[in-house]
Amino acid sequence: MSGINGKVVAITGASSGVGAATARLLARGGAKLVLGARREDRLAGLAADLRGDGAEVAYRRVDVRDRADQAALVELARERFGRLDVLVGNAGIGPISPLDDLRVDDWDTMIDVNVKGLLHGIAAALPVFRAQGHGQFVHTASTAAYRTVPGQAVYSASKAAARTLTEGLRQEAGPSIRVSTVSPGFVATEFLKSVPDPETRASMTETMDAIAIPPEAVARAIRFAIEQPAEVDVNEIVVRPTAQG
Repeated sequence: MSGINGKVVAITGASSGVGAATARLLARGGAKLVLGARREDRLAGLAADLRGDGAEVAYRRVDVRDRADQAALVELARERFGRLDVLVGNAGIGPISPLDDLRVDDWDTMIDVNVKGLLHGIAAALPVFRAQGHGQFVHTASTAAYRTVPGQAVYSASKAAARTLTEGLRQEAGPSIRVSTVSPGFVATEFLKSVPDPETRASMTETMDAIAIPPEAVARAIRFAIEQPAEVDVNEIVVRPTAQG
C-alpha cells in the first residue's frame, strides 16, 4: 500500500507539537489514526477535532517509558482497525543542562524516553509487522544527533543513540518493513519548557523565536516517508531552518 489514504498510523507524543501536526496532516490524507501521549485531555481534544473533520481516530494515554503502554497502543490499532501499518515514534524530551549541574534524574529520563521509548515501540510493533508481512517505523530524532554543543551532551547522546538504533533496525528489518529517521532542527514547539536553567531557556527561546520552523514542516517530512511506494524506503531526512547553523 502506497500513499496515505487508508493507512493505519499510530503516533506517540501526539498531544502537541510535531506529533499533533503529523496527526492533522495524515488525517487530511485519509489515514486512520491511533494517538498516544501522556496528556490524555489534549489527546481527547485533538481526536474530537479530527473526528469533526471526518477522520477515524482512536487514542489512549501512553507513557513510552512503560512497555505495556506501547503494547496497548499497538493492540488498540489492531482492535479498532484490524492492523497497524506505521508506528511513528515521536515522543521525546530535552531538559538540557551542563553536566556540572549533575541533574542525574533528568539524564535518566532523557534516556528512558528518547532511547528506551523507541525500544519499547519496536518491541510492541515489530512482531505485528512480521506477522502482517509489512509495516513501517518512523522515528523522530534531532539535529543534535549529528552535532552537540555545551549543555546538550546527554540530550545529543540520547538522540545519537536513537539514530543509531533506527539504522540498526533498518538493516535487520528485511525487505518488507520500512524504517525512517526524521531529524528536526529548531521547531516551534513546547520543547524548551522542560529546560531547567532560566538563562539557557531564555537564550534558546530567543533563537527559537527568531528562526524556528513550524511543526507542520516536520510533519510533511514524516508524511513524505510514509507515502512512498512499498519498495521505496526513505531512510533519513534532516529538516532544519534555513538560518540554523
